[in-house]
Amino acid sequence: MADDPLDAALRPPDDETPDERALREAREDHARRVSAAIDAEIKAERLARKKKRIVRLLLLGQSESGKSTTLRQFQRLYTPTAFRNERVLWRAVIQLNIVRSIRIILDALSPDQISPRPRRASAAPSAVMMLANTSPTTSADITEPNNPYADYSHAGVDSDYDVDSDYDQHASSSTSRFAVNLPGPNTNSLEGLRMALLPLRHVEALLIARLVPANEEEPTHLPGQPDGFSAYTGTKEVFVRPGNQWKGVRGKSPERDRDLGARSDEPQDVLHSCAGAMITLWNDAGVREVLRRRKIRLEEGPGFFLNDLERVTLPNYLPTDADVLRARLKTVGVSEYTFEMEVSAGRETGTEWRIVDVGGSRSQVSTWVPFFDDVDAIIFLAPIAGFDQVLSEDRTINRLEDSVLLWKAVCSNKLLANVDLVLFLNKCDILERKLKAGVRLERYVRSYADRENSFEAVSQYLRSKFSAIHREYSPNPRKFYAFCTSVTDTTTTGGIIASVRDMVVRQHLKQSKLLA
Repeated sequence: MADDPLDAALRPPDDETPDERALREAREDHARRVSAAIDAEIKAERLARKKKRIVRLLLLGQSESGKSTTLRQFQRLYTPTAFRNERVLWRAVIQLNIVRSIRIILDALSPDQISPRPRRASAAPSAVMMLANTSPTTSADITEPNNPYADYSHAGVDSDYDVDSDYDQHASSSTSRFAVNLPGPNTNSLEGLRMALLPLRHVEALLIARLVPANEEEPTHLPGQPDGFSAYTGTKEVFVRPGNQWKGVRGKSPERDRDLGARSDEPQDVLHSCAGAMITLWNDAGVREVLRRRKIRLEEGPGFFLNDLERVTLPNYLPTDADVLRARLKTVGVSEYTFEMEVSAGRETGTEWRIVDVGGSRSQVSTWVPFFDDVDAIIFLAPIAGFDQVLSEDRTINRLEDSVLLWKAVCSNKLLANVDLVLFLNKCDILERKLKAGVRLERYVRSYADRENSFEAVSQYLRSKFSAIHREYSPNPRKFYAFCTSVTDTTTTGGIIASVRDMVVRQHLKQSKLLA
């Protein structure tokens, strides 16, 4: 029988001296001890992973529904030290939000944009969901309100269907200094504001360079905005990739600023110098009238800071917790955030939380949801204030209808049949203001009929409809919780998230057989 080649290779040489043998044995003993230490470390890590509680949450909802804000609320409440340390990184995002809002206003005031337009003979039907029952949507469920396109959009672009909405009927009818036809004695004042705000173009380019990695592709166009929208062109919405890479980019901003020939505090200096012009522009009654007629509702969207210009343009401005929650930074794709609760956050220290945020566009959600059947719970955000708005990516789809269709898809998905559901009927603060302003739900949701147009009645009605969909479409009975939320509100949302945390952890422990 031939010798084992491996044994031959490992066999000591026949002419090995005593000293060489002692050295070889010492090396072998050291290698065995190193290997044993590695094995022990691997075993300890495996045991630690088994002992550590890992809670997985999935955030779902359409674009701008409040998913990222909900994630920030979790971070603010349960990793407060890390959250506070990162507040300064959000200053660039808030600065960009301000610049974008001003550009939207200036675009809307361009003469070619506010000149009268002929109405179309017939308007395309709006996509408004009839919630009379929970059966799949058919053409019979579609109604055609007078203004199906009264949409807030970052682009600030009204639809071609220039029809007065409920806002027009209940808002003031004051005459605009800049209204419809700009020529007149005040044209110079508007042009003066334009000239005073020109430095914001440079600030915008600088902020984009700071937030987006150098090898990143061009920022996306703002939804619904064509190229060459006005003389003040090029308005685009910046997006970032999953994770915290953009924060790393911000940490390297001094080096990038040197490459761009800029100082690190230059954007804030420019905003401070332009503060007077921005405040004048935003507070002008004529400008507000043009925005109202153009159906541009900046105050309803994320990233709105125009009412705080005096404060947020101060040279030493540092974002507050509330500012960070209100900031708008578009994310695309799937993001997973992992953190452990800090000792100062109270109970469940040592519990690892993994929160997955699925990008809000319709195609992204349908693509990624089936891969998360192992999550402990899904937090679904339905921005119910959007009942009179349309999607940015598809202006034939009503926002409330889109939330209903996505909710049905989640409830009926067999891969998610055993996952508990938490429903946030979000943006209730905007809904309440909208209803008080006279916008009637029945014009957009026919099944609401002649019910009282109050916040209490509307929110209860929508909650009952979403609950009915859950009961009808869920393959199996499961836990379901519903809340009316305004996730930018640090006070009320904190209590809701604490309740959600307790429910999710309790259910997780039951499933792990650690709790009876």
